[in-house]
Amino acid sequence: MRGPNSRQFPNSVHHFVDTTARRLFYGGVSYDTIIRHGRWFDGTGAASAVRNLGIRAGHVVAISTDDLDEDGCPRVIDAAGHWVLPGMLDIHTHYDVEVLNGPALAESLRHGVTTVMLGSCSLSTVHVDGTQAGDLFGRVEAIPREHVIAAVDGRKTWRTCDEYVGALEQLPLGPNLAAFIGHSDMRTAVMGLDRATQKTERPSRSEQAEMERMLAEALEAGFVGMSSMQLLFDKLDGDVCRSRTLPSTYAKAREQRRLKSLLRKAGRVLQSGPNIENPVNLGSQVVQSLGLFRNPLKTSLLSAADVKSNPYAITLMGPVARLINRLGGNFRWQHLPVPFEVYADGIDLVIFEEFGSGAAALHLRDEVERNEMMQDEGYRRRFRKEYESRFGVRVWHRDFFDADIVDCPDDTVVGKSFGQVGLDRGGLHPVDAFLDLVLEHGAALRWRTTISNHRPDVLKKLARDPGVQMGFSDAGAHLRNMAFYNMGLRLLRHVRDAEAEGRPFMTVEQAVHRLTGELADWYRLDAGHLRIGDRADIVIIDPERLDERLDAYAEEAVAQYGGLSRMVNRNEETVKAVFVGGRAVFLDGEATDLIGRRRTGRFLRAAHKSPAITTEENELSSVG
Repeated sequence: MRGPNSRQFPNSVHHFVDTTARRLFYGGVSYDTIIRHGRWFDGTGAASAVRNLGIRAGHVVAISTDDLDEDGCPRVIDAAGHWVLPGMLDIHTHYDVEVLNGPALAESLRHGVTTVMLGSCSLSTVHVDGTQAGDLFGRVEAIPREHVIAAVDGRKTWRTCDEYVGALEQLPLGPNLAAFIGHSDMRTAVMGLDRATQKTERPSRSEQAEMERMLAEALEAGFVGMSSMQLLFDKLDGDVCRSRTLPSTYAKAREQRRLKSLLRKAGRVLQSGPNIENPVNLGSQVVQSLGLFRNPLKTSLLSAADVKSNPYAITLMGPVARLINRLGGNFRWQHLPVPFEVYADGIDLVIFEEFGSGAAALHLRDEVERNEMMQDEGYRRRFRKEYESRFGVRVWHRDFFDADIVDCPDDTVVGKSFGQVGLDRGGLHPVDAFLDLVLEHGAALRWRTTISNHRPDVLKKLARDPGVQMGFSDAGAHLRNMAFYNMGLRLLRHVRDAEAEGRPFMTVEQAVHRLTGELADWYRLDAGHLRIGDRADIVIIDPERLDERLDAYAEEAVAQYGGLSRMVNRNEETVKAVFVGGRAVFLDGEATDLIGRRRTGRFLRAAHKSPAITTEENELSSVG
């Protein structure tokens, strides 16, 4: 089979011209790296084929059926039996804080993710100061507030979006970065967090103009768009505004409309999360993508999930997206293409924010006060009532029989559900069994449940739905609660296994396209493809190692968060190599000497072609 690039030139002629010219120009050294005999995927969905790839100066310069001249090439990788594909994109992360003091972002790199998106869910660190960032990120994203403050205040030298990009590119970045500007970031910086989170307050005319200026500046600097949030479950940290919802949830129609108009004119993206309790808000978020005598608004909405609490909602999401796009919109749902399994230490889990008694417990930071409240019978009655209520929209299935204890000082309860513990203790209500164990053991009680995406057949339908994007990993957030850094590998396993069983639901080429080129093209980023002239962001995968190890539980300490042990994924044998800009950052599951010391990634500006990193740039971003 011949790939799309071999249709442009007769392969032998193209290879001869390329090799001869480069030998003359580079003094006999043709390639920095050769990857030979691998099954090459170009990221477009075109047929894969066994090819030899030559990399020079950060770009792919040869794709050949013939063996490439290895004379003088410092690295040759034999990829026989392996898949060679573009580095994957992660379009929904909260690395905004971690990137400041841990710019290698190795947890994503080691699984073949070479481009990550910052600024999701209305949150970014472009304009707010450290304390404001701590209040915005600390509770919503479960990142220790004191470390957020220290990272932002300790690193912030920028005042504009261009200066922010410049500051990031002075760091030894591992992957490439792209970014949304956060609505809550801008609103907080302009109005102050207190005013920005009061229902009676509106931005003044000058404050509205300043937010519009900030957004226009971000778009000019190459940000992919703006993220906003209307979901009312997410609550602020800190003292003054604690337990209020995010600033963007207080924005009225006029404010939102004027900001969205800038996105429409620029052809950039709105990422948003609707208020799922309000059907009007949910409907308007979907319909806003339509042009109707103006430019369509590219909209990426959170999220397409097969939630256990409402198994019928997912059946509407695909048809809704297809209808909007058929009518002229440009709309996508974001989707995590694997089961959404979460862990918790005691009661510290964001799902409790969605009902009053749970939010009341998370509001109290003092453990003594929290324990006193959880012992109160009136509080327990309220918790039981809200747990049993079947009215209203919710994310959590609220079934303690579907929540298993995985670690506890009392080993007699490990492996049991809270519901079973209640039965063992004389028929206690599951809520009382849960609260009793939290009171007894606090954060030493560790448990898990699967919130959504539990039906494999539904996941298959979502994986091939054109109105759904592969994203929503939340990498860099909820450090003790979830780990989906390898979600792309898990989707590839799902596709490969179905193909091996004779029941394919999509080709491997299509799956690679969905994780790479499709996302890059929609967000207008120079990434996600592996053709001659493309950036050499590459992952080499052993398909025989796409196995149960992808599901294994693992933890690792985060140095920049005071040694906090976070959930991670560990499947070193699956990924043979990862390259960013032509430079090897992981080989055989181990980080190379570049990680954390030299910059391999860069900030990808929307609708711009990104050049290779120069030697001078690399020296500036080195450490140690």
